[in-house]
Amino acid sequence: MIYNMEFETLPREALEAIQLRRLRATVERVNATVPFYRKRFREAGIVPADIQTLNDLQRLPFTTKIDLRDNYPFGMFAVPMDNVVRIHASSGTTGKPTVVGYTARDIETWAELMARSLSAGGASRGDIIHNAYGYGLFTGGLGIHYGAERLGASVIPISGGNTKRQVMIMKDFGPTILTCTPSYALHLAEVAADMGVDFADLRFKSGVFGAEPWSEAMREEIERKLHLTAVDIYGLSEVIGPGVSIECIEAKKGLHIFEDHFIAEVINPETGEVLPYGQMGELVFTSITKEAFPIIRYRTRDITSLNPEPCVCGRTLIRMNRVSGRTDDMLIIRGVNVFPSQIESVLMEIEGVEPHYQLVVDRVDNLDTLTVMVEVGERAFHDEVRVLQTLEKKITKNIKEFLGVSVKVTLVEPKTIARSEGKAMRVIDKRKL
Repeated sequence: MIYNMEFETLPREALEAIQLRRLRATVERVNATVPFYRKRFREAGIVPADIQTLNDLQRLPFTTKIDLRDNYPFGMFAVPMDNVVRIHASSGTTGKPTVVGYTARDIETWAELMARSLSAGGASRGDIIHNAYGYGLFTGGLGIHYGAERLGASVIPISGGNTKRQVMIMKDFGPTILTCTPSYALHLAEVAADMGVDFADLRFKSGVFGAEPWSEAMREEIERKLHLTAVDIYGLSEVIGPGVSIECIEAKKGLHIFEDHFIAEVINPETGEVLPYGQMGELVFTSITKEAFPIIRYRTRDITSLNPEPCVCGRTLIRMNRVSGRTDDMLIIRGVNVFPSQIESVLMEIEGVEPHYQLVVDRVDNLDTLTVMVEVGERAFHDEVRVLQTLEKKITKNIKEFLGVSVKVTLVEPKTIARSEGKAMRVIDKRKL
């Protein structure tokens, strides 16, 4: 179902006219209110009046996470703090978090985008949404929550953790839509099985999963174990939170970007050159309706491509393909680029292993090594040593053939790798780089 028929099905010409008008207003406003942008524009020799077409966006400088941290906490805000009604922050792995703010109108915009997203993911007014994204400074939980309420659905604000209690709530309350990270969805299935609860007996019809890259094979695993239709949602706090783009349940072939609020580009991460549709590169976003925290050409570090082809669902919005990884979690192993999601795709094709793994990178005698730790299923673990050795060799061979890099595979007992209630910790890098 399409929540906002007017804006989600606009003809391209009308949509681009809205984008240009909103882009020009945003550039004018950040130039007047955010010293960081005023300085950057001046250094680039740009004034707001230079933005006459959408192609002129390419003349504007990029914004990076380092820029946000350099202006910590509120230096990027475009409104006085009196107008900021909400503050969120992303938990970075190093340094201080990136802080984002929202005006009352920003919250309204976010709720609208999340209602669109949940509707695309199969939710409607009569549904009960089991929201297991984390609440707090992380944008996931509250973003889904506000969207569910805007949609008119019932929302269970369960957040992450206390997984056995979550399974009990699922049995007793009968939710129909599940929202959480894909890795936590599989953890829920695992705990439910231990408790003797079969997801086939629950009422779930679809799940909206995001906040971490996941593969098509993992989707199939989730759908098989949880007996629901799984759709991918994308967002990041720097742009607004969840609700930047989402797959439609009808096609599940790319995530529709809500272009009346965000302009997407894909660039060559090395040169900054804007790439044509269909080419893989780094995703860049410009917000064109945000008030408190507008962002200009933000480099997400996410790797994807854009698809302008019409979708069977009727939406005219451009689609981004599933994020395959990040430029900053991309591993370079002896000259080969490796993304965790690529390893995941290989593992999920092999019978006898579980969808729980970690990549351990180290440097031995000046050479990078990659160890893939992967859980085996209960049945495989109790097989004789020869069977496990054969499985290990098969995984090693398949990764070598798919990625062109040699890895060491270590099979571990079921439930050995730590579970995450939020984003899964896939990579442990022991190199001193």
